Amino acid sequence: MTVPLRHFLVGLAFLGAALLVGIGLLVNAVPGLGGLVHVHLLLVGWVCVTIMGAMTQFVPVWSGTTLHSRRLASAQLGLVAVGLVGFATALALGRLSWLAGFGAVMLAGFWAFVYNVGRTLATVDDLDVTERHFAVALACFVALTGLGVLLAADLGSGLLTGLGVSHAGVRGAHITLAVFGAVLTTVYGALYQLATMFTQTELRGVDHRLRAVEEVGHPVGVAALAGGRLLGAAALARVGAAFVLLAALAFAAVLARRLLEMRVERTPMHTRYAVVALALVGWAATAAPAWLRSPLAAETVLGGPGSAPLLLLGAVAFVVLGTLYHVVPFVVWVERYSDRLGFEAVPMVDDLYDDRLAAADGALLSTGTALVVGADVAAGASGTALAGAATRPALVGLSLATLGVAVFATNALLVIRRHSPGTLARVALGRFGAPFASGGTDGGDGDGAGDGDSPRDGDGPGDGPAAVE
Repeated sequence: MTVPLRHFLVGLAFLGAALLVGIGLLVNAVPGLGGLVHVHLLLVGWVCVTIMGAMTQFVPVWSGTTLHSRRLASAQLGLVAVGLVGFATALALGRLSWLAGFGAVMLAGFWAFVYNVGRTLATVDDLDVTERHFAVALACFVALTGLGVLLAADLGSGLLTGLGVSHAGVRGAHITLAVFGAVLTTVYGALYQLATMFTQTELRGVDHRLRAVEEVGHPVGVAALAGGRLLGAAALARVGAAFVLLAALAFAAVLARRLLEMRVERTPMHTRYAVVALALVGWAATAAPAWLRSPLAAETVLGGPGSAPLLLLGAVAFVVLGTLYHVVPFVVWVERYSDRLGFEAVPMVDDLYDDRLAAADGALLSTGTALVVGADVAAGASGTALAGAATRPALVGLSLATLGVAVFATNALLVIRRHSPGTLARVALGRFGAPFASGGTDGGDGDGAGDGDSPRDGDGPGDGPAAVE
C-alpha cells in the first residue's frame, strides 16, 4: 500500500515544480529550454508518475490477481524520478549532450513499469474494458519513451538526420502517444470503473454504444494521428484526429450520464469528474477546427487556442486530483482501519480528508484554469504568443492553480500524517525514511499491494465507500 502513496507524493512534488516553472516562464525567469522543462515536469513528473502508482495498486486489486513484482514497482519510481530531475536540469542548463543519458534512465523506469503491470495483466484470462484500455496505454508508454530517447539524442547529436524522419515528425508522434495514447487512454479506462463504482450506477442503453465508439475510435485515432505526424502524412493525421475527437465526445457523454444518474451523496471527486466531462467537450470544440485544418503543425499539436489548458488542466488534472481524493484516503483506510471494521467504530473513507480544504482547492483550481484558458484563447484570437495583456490573467490563473495544488497537497498529507499506520517520512522515502521515523507502526514497504479481493466479485477493497457502509 505504501508504494502507490509514494508515487502520489513524488508526483505532487513534480506538479508543484511544474506550476512554479510555468509562472517563471510567464515572467521570463526560467533559463534554457524552460518550456520543455515545464511540459516534462507536468506530464512525466506528475501525470505519468501518478498513473504508475495508480496502476500498480489498481490493476492487481481490480483484476483479482497479485502484482508481479513489488521490487520493480519501487525501482520504477526511483529510475523515473532521477532521470526526470537530471533531464530537466540538462534542459535548464542547456547541456543537451546529457539528455540522452537521463532519457535512457527514464526509459528504464517506464519499461520496468510496463513489464511489471504487463506481466500482472497477463495472468488475467478475459480482459474487461478497463484492462483493455490499460494494455493499450502500456503499449503507448513503450513507443513514446523510445521516441523520447531518439528526440533527446537528436537534440544533442543530430541523430535523426540519417534515419529518414524529421525531428518535428518524431516530436509530434511522441507528444501524441504521450498525451492521447498513454495518459488519456488510462483516464478513459480507469473512469469506466471508477465513475460507475463511485456513483453506484451501471452503463445501460446508449452508454454501451458510446463506449464502443470510444473503445474502437480512440486507439485507432491515436495510432493514425501519431503515424501521420511521424511520416508527415496530413490526410492520415486528419483522419486520426477526427477519430480522437469523436471518441472524446462519446466518453464525455458516458461520464456525464453517470453523474446525472448518481445514487450517492456528491463528494469533491464527483465535482471534479463533472469538470472533466465539460473540459473534454470544450477541448474537442476548440481542437477540431485547428486539427482538421492543419493536423501536422507544431502549434496545433494539442489543438487550437485554449485546447492545451482545457485538456491538461481541465480534463487530465481534474480527473487525477478527483481520483486521488478517494484513492489516497482509501489506501490509508485499508491499512489503518479495515481489520477493525465490525469490532469498533471506524471513520468513513471520505471522513479522512478536510471538506473545507477540498472546497477551497476546487475553487482555486477551477478559477485558475478558467483564467489560463481565457488568456490562451485571447492570445490565439490576436494571432500572437501569450504576451502583453494576456500575460496578466494567465499569470494570475497559474498562481491560483498553484495555490490550489498546495491546498490539495496539504489535505492529502494531513490524511497520511493523521491516519497512516506508518510515519509520513516512511511513506515518502520507504526504508530510507526509517531514520526520520519516530513512534507509530511501520507502514511497511509496499506490503498489501495487489492482495485484496477483486471488486469483480463485489466484496473487495475496490468497492469503495459502499464496502464501508
